[in-house]
Amino acid sequence: MAALGIFDTANLNGGQRLAVKYFTVSLILFGAQILFGMLAGLQYLKPDFLYEVVDFSVNRTLHVNAMVVWLLYGFIGGVYWLLEDEAQHPVVGLWLGNLIFFILTLAVAVVVLVYLIIQVGPGEIESIWFINEGREYIEAPRWADIGIVVSVLVFFFNVAATFAKGRYTGVAGVLVADLLALFGLYLAGMFFTPNVSVDQFWWWWVIHLWVEATWEVLVGCIMAYMLIVTLGVRRKIVETWLYIEVALMFGSGILGLGHHYFWIGTPDYWLAIGGFFSALEPIPLVAMVVHAVFDSGVHKLRNSNHPALAWTIGQAAGNFFGAGVWGFMHTLPQINLYTHGTQWTPSHGHLAFFGAYSTAVIGFFYLAVQKSRGNVWMSGNIVGGWKWKWAMFWLWTGMIGMTVALLIAGYEQSQIERAMEGSTWMGYFAAQAHPWFTQAMNWRQISGWGFTLGYCLLVWDLLTIGKRETRPALAPQGEPATA
Repeated sequence: MAALGIFDTANLNGGQRLAVKYFTVSLILFGAQILFGMLAGLQYLKPDFLYEVVDFSVNRTLHVNAMVVWLLYGFIGGVYWLLEDEAQHPVVGLWLGNLIFFILTLAVAVVVLVYLIIQVGPGEIESIWFINEGREYIEAPRWADIGIVVSVLVFFFNVAATFAKGRYTGVAGVLVADLLALFGLYLAGMFFTPNVSVDQFWWWWVIHLWVEATWEVLVGCIMAYMLIVTLGVRRKIVETWLYIEVALMFGSGILGLGHHYFWIGTPDYWLAIGGFFSALEPIPLVAMVVHAVFDSGVHKLRNSNHPALAWTIGQAAGNFFGAGVWGFMHTLPQINLYTHGTQWTPSHGHLAFFGAYSTAVIGFFYLAVQKSRGNVWMSGNIVGGWKWKWAMFWLWTGMIGMTVALLIAGYEQSQIERAMEGSTWMGYFAAQAHPWFTQAMNWRQISGWGFTLGYCLLVWDLLTIGKRETRPALAPQGEPATA
């Protein structure tokens, strides 16, 4: 064990050392997502900015794909981090997991370079395989798709084989089943059909069920572990809510997929089914955190890692409002008729992805830093603790500012473009040129700068927090993770 405050991966087990690699790339890609998002925001205000250098379509593609990949890296890192603690057994096939990490990271770098170098061109079979599939949010070329599937399969093998040889907990059971779904559902986006409605039907199985359903359960598993190690929450509490999460994923997540089927030629009954069930998905994760916090009141929220716990509680709030409230008011068919395709959609998307997923990954960053520095004190009055608080403040302030600004722009579009002009091209351009729209997009950009400041403070804090501490971590009063 290294001295307190000294960063040394010798403090970690094999799975956790691999997790640190994933967390490092995840944090870098988080910065890339912000960079390309800010460039795209400027192009909304000044359409000629970087025209034919890095076009808006490329910036938007990189912004969205960087978000998906940095979160995926964070989730994989979180699972590798908890794996040996949960299973009480070394990671089976760890060398293969390390190999896949380097191959996957190289593939991500190549895909980004291809996006930047080849921005325009004909849509041919060769371009689908080697350049861009042209499918929104999953633009990665086919060879990269295959690489993602192989990587997830290796990840699944590491996790399932380790639990098979070690302890098999409730968290383990949910996690293994979810990783199998994570692999299987991605296959729905790897074949092409010439019928746009059919293609969109299967495309949503990746965009909704891969990202919104399997990710929700994956986050539930890592959040359950987080609550156990930071707050000492009783295992039966978090595992009960995980089982409810799985039940709702199958009972409401698949049916909630119907809110994407309103306008692609599917039967009318999807209007009612999709509109109602899509709102139920965030409930178990929010309830898990609320139940855990109330349960921990018996020892006055005594916890081992203030930043990690703060981001965990932030995840519950962000998931409830971003995925729940914002999602429900946007996906009701009577409203979606007017809001579909407006800035209302990214308003919901920004708050939902940050609130439900980014917060959980950031919490795990702090968990990893704490143990990497010799399990140093990260509770009250930590030296330099102002940085994590201000980073959290600016990230949340910037995100809420962007969400509200985009919502205002979406309201304006829904009124002018849809209600008044009847979804015509003239209505579209009238809405884009209206002062309410341009003012809202200016505020979105200003809020983006605040979010960028929060990211810079976050990176600074992760590199320095605990460095000058000499106190050991406070042990949570409750059930230890390895019990």
